[in-house]
Formats: sequence, structure tokens, C-alpha cells
Amino acid sequence: MRIAIVSDTHLGYERFREDAFIQAKEALEQAQSVSDMIIMPGDIFDYRHPKPDVIAEAIIIFGGLSKKEFPSKVTSFEGKSPLYTDKPIILIPGTHERRSDTAVDPTDLLSLAGLVVNVSMGKAVVEKNGEKVAVFGVGGVAEERFKDTLTQLAFKPVDGAFNILMFHQSLYELLPFSKDFMHIEELPEGFDLYVDGHIHNKVELKCHGKPFLVPGSTVLTQLKDGEQEQKGFFVFDTEKKSYAFHPISSRRFVVVKVDVSGEEPNRVSEKIEECIKAAVASGSKAEKPLIRVELKGKMKEGFKASDLDVNRIASAHQEAIVEVARNNVEELASGKDVEDLQSGMLENLSIRDYGMGIFLEKLRANGYSLKVSPSRLFEILSSDGKKDAAVSKAIEELFS
Repeated sequence: MRIAIVSDTHLGYERFREDAFIQAKEALEQAQSVSDMIIMPGDIFDYRHPKPDVIAEAIIIFGGLSKKEFPSKVTSFEGKSPLYTDKPIILIPGTHERRSDTAVDPTDLLSLAGLVVNVSMGKAVVEKNGEKVAVFGVGGVAEERFKDTLTQLAFKPVDGAFNILMFHQSLYELLPFSKDFMHIEELPEGFDLYVDGHIHNKVELKCHGKPFLVPGSTVLTQLKDGEQEQKGFFVFDTEKKSYAFHPISSRRFVVVKVDVSGEEPNRVSEKIEECIKAAVASGSKAEKPLIRVELKGKMKEGFKASDLDVNRIASAHQEAIVEVARNNVEELASGKDVEDLQSGMLENLSIRDYGMGIFLEKLRANGYSLKVSPSRLFEILSSDGKKDAAVSKAIEELFS
């Protein structure tokens, strides 16, 4: 059987909302045309509470997809919610959709509408001409709960089936940042394929001698070096035990690094302009590329980063979207966090995850021992609502 793996579509992502919708639609339609089934390891939406128009966009995509003919169908299902379709479009919620265990998340809405199969904390068996593929899913949970969650679920691979473990988590080999992150080899054995979301560039590794795949996101979000590669999805062939990456049309992203050491602001501006022109010329003109200029080094004595008019530089280009990051121009404060950032150890870590990691370490250092999960506390305090309401809710959960 051919299994398409499409991840992190981030529908509703505000900066490139149209990109997210168009590229997700293209990826899923292409995936359906070249595969027997589709699995999606989380972050289908960009928010836990997507706006009605974003949900409508998702219904358009998945509604059209569910009307297409698949060579296979879901024949067995175990999960926290009922099964409303046998179409093999199988997904889990990610960290962006994560809510409390009893709350309905936006992926549940797609499942209730009969458009997808949500296998979070459950499994689905898909069959085609007697061949079986079993997909076990773990929706995005707090990192410190992931190992315990796997233990509690105690998934047992299905005899005679090709078994997939699908989840949406940080792993230490991908993000060597926190001791809360599991190692790849700590994942349970016995599966034929391990599929993870969360990371926005594609990853190809091994786990217990079996393929471990991360397809990456279908839309630009984190703007890290790894996202310069073309977006797309994997298709795994269970008969050949091989897989291939299928690129989709996506906005080009270019990271340009400019050394400003010993230079005056005027010369730095000239070097930036030269790099931007070269980046624009290197690709198609069909769509504006996103060019991120990263400045490194220390300018000539007597000058500082604020002497650069980066806003003028960025706004002067109509043929591209230009960002100039000047964080590394001047000397930064010392400390392990900064050293990690400078060394690139946190390449794939989002600002939100980085903030959560610092929050957890601070709680540990201060002897935090209350029953409320530290990650749950972080989720409450970093919610999109009013801060006084968030603090009140946190206090209520901590001391009720």
C-alpha cells in the first residue's frame, strides 16, 4: 500500500494565510492522487480556537478530498470519539490544536463532520485487497507527559499488518534542548514506520532499525534555515519498503548571511542590497520570495546595530518580502541559552517551545511540586485571552 504523509498545514496562519490554504490543498490533492491513504501527524490548524472562516476553509479542503475515491478504506477503529467515515484520511491534533483532554479541538470537528478519522490516543486499521495497515496515533501532549502517555496507551502492533506509530512531539535528537524530550530509541519497538510532525523541515532517520520520517510543514512559519528546502510530503510504499519525497509549489525562502565585521553602516547596507539582488535573481519571479538577511559580527568601532536603517532596506524591495535580523550584530549577554541559540542547537525550535522550555526549567529550579502539569500552566498563562483572566485561571487550577 502507498501511504502519503502530509503534516503541519497550519490552516489559519495569519502571515501567509493564503499560502497555507493553497499549499495544503495542493499537497493533499497530490497525495490522494498518488497514494492509497493519507496520514497527517498534527498541526492541521494554527490555533486551538480557529475562526469560523478558517474552519470553513478546512471543510472546503477536506470535504473535496473526502469525495474522492480511495483504493482502501478504514475497516477497524478504536478511539475516544466515534467513527463517521471509512475514508482513509487519518490524522491527530498537534501542539497548536492542543486543549485539555476532555475539550473538543478543531480536528475533532473535522472528524464529527465525517471528513477525517481522528486516531488520537487510538488506532485505525486500513485495508486494500487483503493488505492491512494499522495506524496508532498520539495527539500532541506536554513533553513531560509523552513517555507516560505511551506507557498508558500500551499500543500493541497488529499481527499481519504494517504498523505505524504517529505522533506530534519534540525528540531530543531533533531538538537537543530539554531533558523532557524523549530520545528516538525510547519510542516503543515493534512498529514498521515512525511518523512525527512538529518539526517544519523534513527529517529522515531510523528508529529501532525502521524508518523515522518527518515530512515538515506545507507552509513557511518558523523561518529557520531548514525551511529553505521546497515544501512537500512523503509517500511510503509498504511493498517496496521505500519512500519518496513529493515537492509542492511553495513560496521560496532564502536565508542570506552577511558578515558586518569592521564595516560602517553604509557599507553594510550596500552588502545587504547586493545579497538581496542575488537571492531574487536566483529563482522564479512567479511569486515574491521571502528573504531573511542575518547580520553577523561586530561593526566598526563607534557604530552599533541601531545605526542601520533596516526598515528602509526591507521596504525598498517590491520584488521580494525582505526581513533583516540584526540580533547578532552586537555582543549578546553571556549564558547557556544564548550560546545554544548562537550555535544553532535550537534550529528547529519555535519561540513558543523555547519559552516553554525556559519556563519549565525555572519551575524546577524553584522546587515546583504542585499537581497541575507545568506545561498546562504554561498553556494557560500564554493563552490568547486577557492576561488577568489567564492568571486568574492559573490560580484557580493551582489552588482549587
